[in-house]
Amino acid sequence: MLILRSRWILPIADAPLLNGWIALDRGRVAAVGRAGASLPFRDDAPLVDLGEMAVMPALVNAHTHLELSWMAGRVRRHERFTGWVREMLGLRRESPPPDAIAASIDAAIAQAKSFGTGLVGDISNSLATVDPLRRSDLRGVVFHELLRLRAADADDVLDQGLAALERAGSSDRVPVSVAPHAPYSVSPQLFQGIRAVLARLPFLPTSVHLGESPEEVEFLATGTGPWRQLLEDLGAWDPAWQPPRCGPVEYLDRMKLLGPRTLAVHGVQFGDDELARLAATGTTLVTCPRSNAYVGVGAPPVERFYRAGVRVAIGTDSLASVDDLNLFSELAALRALGPTVPAASLLASATVEGARALGFEAQFGTIEPGRRALLVAIDLPASVSDVEEYLVGGIAPPAVHWVDSLLGERVKYAT
Repeated sequence: MLILRSRWILPIADAPLLNGWIALDRGRVAAVGRAGASLPFRDDAPLVDLGEMAVMPALVNAHTHLELSWMAGRVRRHERFTGWVREMLGLRRESPPPDAIAASIDAAIAQAKSFGTGLVGDISNSLATVDPLRRSDLRGVVFHELLRLRAADADDVLDQGLAALERAGSSDRVPVSVAPHAPYSVSPQLFQGIRAVLARLPFLPTSVHLGESPEEVEFLATGTGPWRQLLEDLGAWDPAWQPPRCGPVEYLDRMKLLGPRTLAVHGVQFGDDELARLAATGTTLVTCPRSNAYVGVGAPPVERFYRAGVRVAIGTDSLASVDDLNLFSELAALRALGPTVPAASLLASATVEGARALGFEAQFGTIEPGRRALLVAIDLPASVSDVEEYLVGGIAPPAVHWVDSLLGERVKYAT
């Protein structure tokens, strides 16, 4: 047994504790309290005093594309999403050797951890990120993303995807699931096949890019516009495909993929009725505000997200569309876009909501008895009185520390 004391403890499941403590027992939380409360254990347990710090659960980056990390700084900011996609795909055709891609993935994983991230929801077309993540300290889900608009190709794409899942094998720390890319790149037949696979993976979530750009909304409504043109230019258009003439959320509902196991990523274009539908079905909306600005799709309606009662998690997206994998910077962007959203709600989105969406809520996301002690500590100025508001204002990497490292470096024992 060891007692960890800090200026602030943020359980996330409850209000912040000033001069709080956490009892740790063999890597798990045994108890949480504040100074003056009676200790439910022997009083000679060693004490570690972190001083002016805030201790909170590790962050959850619910949407990454780690295999695109080699593109960092190589894709320009765009005013229209399809322009960014064209440039990104053009660069992808000049992909570096596998060892260079692997090195960039390892570097991105290390970067994410340095910012306090402990869990990720990673999108991968190649599953190149599976082994690096399993070798790392991070946990999470790798979503094997499938895409093809041609209906005739659905069975082949699905067969290849299933073979890749089998090669990846099983892992409790980093399982692999299957995910459709987006409504404009996945045929109804492929959606149906993916849904059938998910029925055989009952404990794993799925993910889909949804409501990201105005071009997507236009494409679903009319079958025309920049997305239609891009698909034709890429040789990926299916003349037999018919527009559903509805919005993104209704379309995903028709595909029977709304629900607690689904992460709907972006949602920049969602209206109030669509948000209400997500809330009613328990679908998690993953917002990536810095990436949205970079690729030209607009600003997510953050205040409407929370007002609608939607489960909101947070992602950075890839280093092809964001400067770094710092989820604290994502929180600062959300604070700027949603000044009336309680800071506690934003912090919950960055921790417990992401853990819940990825299927790890029983172990991570809060500081409660029985949870794993995957904790980060943030340096604080002595003047901080509203710790939650301070943490959503943007934290630079030097101020972020992993508690397990501090236990070895800054231990002060007392009895």
